[in-house]
Amino acid sequence: MPKLKTNRGAAKRFKRSARGGFKRGHSHKRHILTKKRAKRKRQLRPVVAVHGTDVARIRQLLPYS
Repeated sequence: MPKLKTNRGAAKRFKRSARGGFKRGHSHKRHILTKKRAKRKRQLRPVVAVHGTDVARIRQLLPYS
């Protein structure tokens, strides 16, 4: 059976968590930050877990993580 390819876009966005799920960062934190309030930028800071309904799809994109 041939090797599976990792989706490189997904590999840059998601990391495996210790319990087998996936972690992700928030969007809207890269540019045009001057018009965003400090509270909004602060709430975008932490890394969060991927929703459970999306984990199976990400697992397909990252077969070796």
